[in-house]
This record gives sequence, structure tokens and C-alpha cells, in this order.
Amino acid sequence: MKLTLKLTTAAVALALLAGCVETTGRTRDAAGAVSGTPTPAEQACLRDVTRTTNNPDVVLLSSSFSQAGTEVIVGVGPQRARWRGIANADGTTAGIESLTDEGGL
Repeated sequence: MKLTLKLTTAAVALALLAGCVETTGRTRDAAGAVSGTPTPAEQACLRDVTRTTNNPDVVLLSSSFSQAGTEVIVGVGPQRARWRGIANADGTTAGIESLTDEGGL
């Protein structure tokens, strides 16, 4: 009886914990780029990094949401040179900047 109660309790606990995991459906490819549909904030940074670099070969590497703005890291070109931008909820961006060694380019 005690074993059955423990197993039932464990099964219920696992089921409850499974409900706490958020699945976004986003993964990383072999190059480290995030796959899946970018959020509007990510799209805004991808757009503005493309404009700033005049290079349409951009990929989303990572993003971090905050109320102040979403930090988005973008890879540019075949070498995936890292660029950073901050995207706001209204679709504007700020701080589009290269994270690579400018002297090495």
C-alpha cells in the first residue's frame, strides 16, 4: 500500500512539473543560429542590422527580453560577425552596433 501511494504521489508530482516547462519550439542549428519564427522585436533588429551593414545575410543568434527592450544578437555574413541591437515594443530599435573587433575587419 505504501509503495503504491509513493508511486502515485511521484506520478502526480511529475505531471505537475511537466506543466511548468515552457516550450517555444525554437532550436539552434549547427552554426548556433536560432531557428523558428522570430518575434516582432527580433525581426526589427534583423531588419535594422541588415540596413546598417548593407548585408542581407543575417541570422538570429540570441535574444533576451526585458521591459526596457529586447537585446538581440545577430550574426552577419558567412562568418556570422556578431551585431547587437535593442528592440522596443513599438518596433523601433536602438544601439545597433558591431560586437566584433573593428580593427580586425
